Amino acid sequence: MKIKSFTPRRLAAAAVVSATLVSGLGFVPVFTPTAIAQEAAMRTLTVTGQGEESVPTTKTQVDLGVDVQGTDAEAVQREVAQRTAAVVELLRSRSVEKLETTGIQLSPRYNYEDGRTDVIGYTGSNTVSFRVPTESAGTLLDDAVNAGANQIRSVSFVAEDAALEAARQQALREAVEDAQSQAGVVLGSLNLRSQEIVSVQINGATPPMPVPMLRRAEYAGMQADASTPVVGGEQTVQAQVTLQIRY
Repeated sequence: MKIKSFTPRRLAAAAVVSATLVSGLGFVPVFTPTAIAQEAAMRTLTVTGQGEESVPTTKTQVDLGVDVQGTDAEAVQREVAQRTAAVVELLRSRSVEKLETTGIQLSPRYNYEDGRTDVIGYTGSNTVSFRVPTESAGTLLDDAVNAGANQIRSVSFVAEDAALEAARQQALREAVEDAQSQAGVVLGSLNLRSQEIVSVQINGATPPMPVPMLRRAEYAGMQADASTPVVGGEQTVQAQVTLQIRY
């Protein structure tokens, strides 16, 4: 009887074939870790929830300026400095928050005529910004003008930092609840059940910008002896949370 010899290649092929046959019943699929991971990835639902929380503003952010024009640069700068110093002294005496200088400028003014450019004077300015409780902002603005300020460059309203942080956290909670509610509706409609949350992404929950006065403040009719009325509004914090849920 002739005995067949098997090369290493034939032995490997025979091993593969035998591994796929069980008692003559046919092919048994082999699930690799990669295949299992792909299957799990295919059975996920992605939902994005929204949250929003509003808080009342309690602080007024003010940009206050001194503008002076004149024919002599040194005299203009000196007057700007004197008037600004008086305004800053007033603001410090009222214990305003976040007082800082935000702009200083001195520039020539020109006259253009008959192809000539002549310097006809100078413009100097100084701008300071600060925060103050909204209920005292009107009176302080009037006193600052009396002290030497002649430009109210901007007024906006902000909430307390602690209130904004609390609103941010609440908006995040609302966004999570919204996302889970959406997932429950979708999976329930398909007779499916959620298994676990496999991914969480916070898309946005940053404090809002200060509310401009033109949107939120109200100016009533003023009498000569009345202080400037300033009324704040609300800031709204928005949040988005995206969940990937395996089902």
